[in-house]
Amino acid sequence: MVLLPVNSTKLGINPFKTMKLLPQTLLKKIPPLYSQPAHDDLEQEMVFYIKLFTPWSQWTWYIAEYDPNTETAWGLVQGQELEYGTFSIDEIRQLKGPFGLKVEREKTFWKTKEKDLLFKIRNGTY
Repeated sequence: MVLLPVNSTKLGINPFKTMKLLPQTLLKKIPPLYSQPAHDDLEQEMVFYIKLFTPWSQWTWYIAEYDPNTETAWGLVQGQELEYGTFSIDEIRQLKGPFGLKVEREKTFWKTKEKDLLFKIRNGTY
């Protein structure tokens, strides 16, 4: 086991640094609210760009669209049920779990189409 000092600037590691939920590189890729064709055409698939989750529970948010002015996202929410809708990124940022845990972004989540995402959720691979 390797123990690191709390503020190991030498290694560029800070275990207490808060993760950026919506970095600019990803924000540039997310379409504006209600702009994907799937809202008007049920033959189209929604595309999801970001996955946020609570490490202390089963709550997960998959973001398909986002308005940076209001910090409102539209997507799929997995909590007590699986449902589509809008949610506030500001409210998600303020959530705190045991020991001060915060909501995190899944760094390995890539742009995913709706059918693939639902398949993976049902099979427990997302």
